[in-house]
Amino acid sequence: MSPATAGPRLVLVGPMGVGKSTVGALLADRLGVAYRDTDEDIVAAEGRAIAEIFVDDGEERFRALEKAAVRSALAEHEGVLSLGGGAILDADTRALLAGHPVVYLSMDVEEAARRTGLNVARPLLAVNPRKQWRELMEARRHLYTEVARVVVPTDARTPEEVAEAVLDALEKDEA
Repeated sequence: MSPATAGPRLVLVGPMGVGKSTVGALLADRLGVAYRDTDEDIVAAEGRAIAEIFVDDGEERFRALEKAAVRSALAEHEGVLSLGGGAILDADTRALLAGHPVVYLSMDVEEAARRTGLNVARPLLAVNPRKQWRELMEARRHLYTEVARVVVPTDARTPEEVAEAVLDALEKDEA
């Protein structure tokens, strides 16, 4: 798998709780490259949790930090990269993803509930988490699909099975 442009070997996008971090680390290990998560970059740079940034500074400030983190990671990182669930909301970010091997990890609401409990630790899901998750996905699904080279469903799959499916899908895409 050789990327069409400089930058990450592959980029994972998808909703919160889909397993981007877990699958990303597995993929990086299998490919013998480093793993990077833009949410972790933001937490490290700010010295506080994403939920705190949302509460203290608001979503607009967080999205600005996220946009900068994605831009830096796409320019600097050559391994596996995971983006936060809302990173694709920004048109400039979507444009930057063009030409990169982007994989959309998808899941349905029942799987999201099972994996995350749809709990209040997620700042965008504080009230009526199932309804809010569905609304987020209705607003974002087309954007995930727009930026993705391939879509890999994660429902009822282990992280190892998802990682294998990602590699298989990218191999077929390049053929």
